[in-house]
Amino acid sequence: MRQMSVAEQRYQAIQAVVARGRAVTEVAGEWRVSRQGLPRLQYPGARHELAGRAVTEVAIPSPRGRLPGYLATPSVPGPWPGVVVVFDAGGMTQDTRNQADWLAGQGYLALAPDLYRAGSRLRGVGRVLGDMLARRGRSFRDLDASRAWLGRSDGCTGRVGVIGFCMGGGLAMALAVGHGFAAASVNYGGPPPRHAERSMAAACPIVASYGGRDHSQRNAAARLERALTACGVAHDVKEYPDAGHSFLNDHEGAGDRMPWTPAFLERWIGYGYHQTSAQDARRRIIAFFDRHLKT
Repeated sequence: MRQMSVAEQRYQAIQAVVARGRAVTEVAGEWRVSRQGLPRLQYPGARHELAGRAVTEVAIPSPRGRLPGYLATPSVPGPWPGVVVVFDAGGMTQDTRNQADWLAGQGYLALAPDLYRAGSRLRGVGRVLGDMLARRGRSFRDLDASRAWLGRSDGCTGRVGVIGFCMGGGLAMALAVGHGFAAASVNYGGPPPRHAERSMAAACPIVASYGGRDHSQRNAAARLERALTACGVAHDVKEYPDAGHSFLNDHEGAGDRMPWTPAFLERWIGYGYHQTSAQDARRRIIAFFDRHLKT
């Protein structure tokens, strides 16, 4: 068994506190615990080291008990629209937190729920992928609870979008229909479902990004573009020819350990962060969210 990193040890300790119904905030680099129980999303001045943004480990009421989550709050005055951040197969990594921090920096109240509930990554991947394929299950109930909790929170305008990466991108595509989200960002989340011209007719606006070097999702961008055009759903779909799978997730730069990316996967799906493509995709995502969540 590998030794956990300091960040992983810290996260598990935080989840143990959150599970007991207490709030945890980071103030000047130190973690502080509220002994008054978990408040209903109030912001007591906790500050992240990035541009004064507040970050809080929270517990979200869900059908199966408290769901741990990471909340990043903008530094500009609210109220703000919300975005639920759905992680990739790596789970609640530092890259996931960085994605929430990036959205907070753009004026969004960003919540990343831990769908694995700080449990085994392998078991979590299997269960969430099963839910994604079935388009129902605990993962959807947890994400519905996250959207409802975020939309009711102090400081949120009530308009909530969703963004997902890889496995989370597939969930974001499924959540675009019938789950109350006002916009969805699907990033290398696979092809659209069968008969998408009918099944996605009621989808919320979708911005989607794919990597041209990702052979596991060949033609997915073109298929999604055709389906959304046929449905009349507002969309922005783009494939980046020089990027592969996970080109928006800088796990290496974040210090995450991703044990399942051997060389053959890198050759097959072009796995890895691609800065130029990521910068353009982020620009498109924010412009799309601004248009559909802030107006």
